Amino acid sequence: MRILVFQHLAVEHPGSFRSFWAQAGHEWRAVELDEGEPIPALEPFDLLVVMGGPMDVWEEKPHPWLVPEKEAIRRWVGELGRPYLGVCLGHQLLAAALGGEVGLMARPEVGLSTVDLTPAGQEDPLFAGFAPSFTTFQWHGAEVSGLPKDAVILAGNAACPAQAIRVGRRAYGLQFHTEIEPSAIGEWEEIPEYQASLHKALGREAAARLGETVAPEFPGFEAAARRVNDHLTRLVASAARA
Repeated sequence: MRILVFQHLAVEHPGSFRSFWAQAGHEWRAVELDEGEPIPALEPFDLLVVMGGPMDVWEEKPHPWLVPEKEAIRRWVGELGRPYLGVCLGHQLLAAALGGEVGLMARPEVGLSTVDLTPAGQEDPLFAGFAPSFTTFQWHGAEVSGLPKDAVILAGNAACPAQAIRVGRRAYGLQFHTEIEPSAIGEWEEIPEYQASLHKALGREAAARLGETVAPEFPGFEAAARRVNDHLTRLVASAARA
């Protein structure tokens, strides 16, 4: 399997997915869009994974590479019809690129939170093996506020009703981070935009304890990421046969 990854910040990489891909012998290529790396031809790749970042989907003037990125996502999902996974910003870009809406939340959602699978989510193979409600790690101040055509909500909570979506048969967006590894929290705390949302969401005292609070959940996050990865691998195989 050949995987193309769009990154918007060096420390927001595929996390634990990298280990799964290495174990399976998959090839993956990261394109660091914020550093000016060009998007390659899409046709050689089987799976597109789009990661998070501190910018918002509408900030095309300061981040002009968002324009060709959205075009690539539209072509990947709409024309090529190949499997897609968007995480955090990548989730929002999936919606925005295909005609949905993304807007600021009243309050950032940072740290641990519970999300609930919808009836559609409980039937979707992406979440096979997940409990109807499960703990996630969040770090975002924007949300998908309007679904694109052919989209369905798979998971949500009171803070953010569209925590996971599927568009068509093969494109998925996750607002939360299943891929997160222990090193990420300290790295993300160094990003000014993330630090601001962290303090706004939790306050300085709770923010200082974030790593300690999240630490017991990492084995569960890794297991969840493996389930998601296993489904994506099967989805790629199915798409290739089709």
